[in-house]
Amino acid sequence: MTSQTHQTSAKERVLIFDTTMRDGEQSPGASMTIREKLELAELLQEMKVDICEAGFAASSEGDFQCVSQIAELMKDMTICSLARSTLTDIDRAGEAVKKAKSSRIHTFISTSPVHMKHKLRMGENAVLEAVGASVTHSRKYTGDVEWSAEDATRSDFDFLCKAIDIAIRSGATVINIPDTVGYSHPAEYGGLIRRLIETIPDSDKVIWSTHCHNDLGLAVANSLAGVINGARQIECAVNGMGERAGNAALEECVMALKVRGDSMPYETGVVTQKLSRASKMVSSITGFPVQYNKAIVGKNAFAHESGIHQDGMLKHRETYEIMTPEDVGVPSTSLILGKLSGRNAFRDKLESLGYVLDQPALNDAFKRFKDLADKKKHVFDEDIVALVDDQRAGDKERIALKRLKVVAGTDGPQTAEIELVIDGELQAAQSAGNGPVDAVFNAIRALAPHDAVLELYQVSAVTEGTDAQATVSVRLADQGLVATGKASDPDTLVASARAYVHALNKLEVRRQKAKAA
Repeated sequence: MTSQTHQTSAKERVLIFDTTMRDGEQSPGASMTIREKLELAELLQEMKVDICEAGFAASSEGDFQCVSQIAELMKDMTICSLARSTLTDIDRAGEAVKKAKSSRIHTFISTSPVHMKHKLRMGENAVLEAVGASVTHSRKYTGDVEWSAEDATRSDFDFLCKAIDIAIRSGATVINIPDTVGYSHPAEYGGLIRRLIETIPDSDKVIWSTHCHNDLGLAVANSLAGVINGARQIECAVNGMGERAGNAALEECVMALKVRGDSMPYETGVVTQKLSRASKMVSSITGFPVQYNKAIVGKNAFAHESGIHQDGMLKHRETYEIMTPEDVGVPSTSLILGKLSGRNAFRDKLESLGYVLDQPALNDAFKRFKDLADKKKHVFDEDIVALVDDQRAGDKERIALKRLKVVAGTDGPQTAEIELVIDGELQAAQSAGNGPVDAVFNAIRALAPHDAVLELYQVSAVTEGTDAQATVSVRLADQGLVATGKASDPDTLVASARAYVHALNKLEVRRQKAKAA
């Protein structure tokens, strides 16, 4: 094996060991079928992940078959099976990976006092014997053997050194130092890796690996600390899947090394543009949603709603983004419009939707947008289109809605109080009706008498959710003239009133045109 150097020169290679299908699947409720694992393995291979821990062959017939099939089909990455230190486990793992173009057996045993006493019920000598026997036996199946000291971070240092020394002398090519229970912190974990490398003979003959759990939220930080101090393999999982709080997230480790190459001069071979796709696939397969604010692959990772942030982004992307969304396979940055958004972001969104407004119209539209954003959680593009179209429809109209109050419910009667501005004069009326919409329309008729017949009343939601804007269409017909009015509002009754008034105004314009003709 090529000796590993631990002094950072140019860009040193860090291997990515994906354990989504093994440790990740141990998340309660996250089991995967063979077909799903094969699909994920294909994507990991496309991503150029170095090692895929495809399963724990001895745990079940299904896992054995899965590891075997992946080993046979995936030719561009090393396929690994986990095995305890028992010879039967190792035989099963060896059989499962035998068809792999590049195979590895990953065998482990606990080295911490608490694990040896309460889990293994073995003394130190028995554990050391098992280390040597398991690595030696694994070498019969493959020249690439990884040995792990389970619960290494809570182990006695001198005993840990003895176990690692035996593993190396028995033929291990990779030494993994797991923070199995997520107990360590970066300074401590990095220091442990460095001290082991400095203490153990022939430490330069093996690859040192990290395997950090996230119980204290430090899995990625600990993994990077391990790399800085000499580790050249990171064991991780897509979306940070894994036991309890999970493992170090593959996407976070990879992008941290890519973005901060200035202070961490290491590189991986991972095709980062496929990270978002991998995240979505794992989430879909396992049914585990990705939190919105998850680093790198969360829905909000490249979304900006604050007006200050949006203004900075519009002026120069690097003001608030340290990587591009395209780097991880996300199509583009999202400027999410909401109550915190500023005028510049709103103007930019309007222009992207094909609207160029003069300053007065922009000011009015922005005010209406802010009013809408206070009423609903998410303002979508469709909301903005409806808002601007509704504003344009209301320009220079003879009749305008000023205020509406409706009483509805099972007790009845349904009534509407309305205020309209008609030819510049504010007028008010109250009417009852057969339902709240009928009451609203009767109140409008009381203030603006007409003989038009309501031919169409249609309500549709602009976007999803209970706070979605309603778009109402109203068609009125009078003596051969037909006019359709539309309006949108989170309140369906307000939208109904505006649409009816809009139709009345259009009908009046058509009457005037008909008389002129």
